[in-house]
Amino acid sequence: MSDLIGIGDLSILLVEPSVVQQKLIINALRHTGVKQVDTATTQSQALTMLDSYQPDLVISSMYFADGTADTLLQSIRANPQTEQQAFMLVSSERNKKHLEQLRQSGVLAILPKPFSAAAITRALKATLDIMTEQEVELAHFDVTLLRVLVVDDSRFARKHIIRVLAGMGIPAPVEAANGKQAIAELDNQLFDLIVTDYNMPEMDGKAFTEAVRRSDSYSHIPILMVSSEANETQLANIAQAGVDAICDKPFEPATVRDLLFKIMA
Repeated sequence: MSDLIGIGDLSILLVEPSVVQQKLIINALRHTGVKQVDTATTQSQALTMLDSYQPDLVISSMYFADGTADTLLQSIRANPQTEQQAFMLVSSERNKKHLEQLRQSGVLAILPKPFSAAAITRALKATLDIMTEQEVELAHFDVTLLRVLVVDDSRFARKHIIRVLAGMGIPAPVEAANGKQAIAELDNQLFDLIVTDYNMPEMDGKAFTEAVRRSDSYSHIPILMVSSEANETQLANIAQAGVDAICDKPFEPATVRDLLFKIMA
């Protein structure tokens, strides 16, 4: 992919049952410079279109006549041909429970209705970041030699994190589904960086971080926590546990790049 690619080069599939909403979103996309937008009104129509071609980004509403954004995304992730598809939600949904599964499945952004021009532009730039490799330059590390441990109970979320890291030149990391598995990996090999989720079974991110910081062998390893927690008290507790940086889920590649530069350089 050329480094010269811009927002105007993006191809987008918009999945929106309302013709009125379609027009509003397409108009907003046109204002950002997007030229190619295809539309679908149902989940089945969207999946059929994705069998024929893969757009750079799928922008989806929450509800359709034959499913939801969650069921659509799960179908996309379950297909080896489309599992890496960039996906963005545009919805007025505020129920955290309804949004959590989408966050865990590696959505690029969740935008409210109505959204601002700045919000959609930022989300489109995040799509470009995913597509265009931009190696992180660290003063004391060769990024291509970084040994990273990614800890998340969602396989889809791990794949999304790994894809973002790969775009920065970081090689394939070791994966763990929870804190207990991660501790076992830390006991067996050396790592330069840990990227972990907060909500996990067996041992959550806070308990895992505390276990790492108590260790004589690997307490020095920087920890980047990726969390969808909105509770300020919980976030404060996470910070006190000893993480080096906290990043929201869904996260933008540029944010992760900046945090990695700060905690590794």
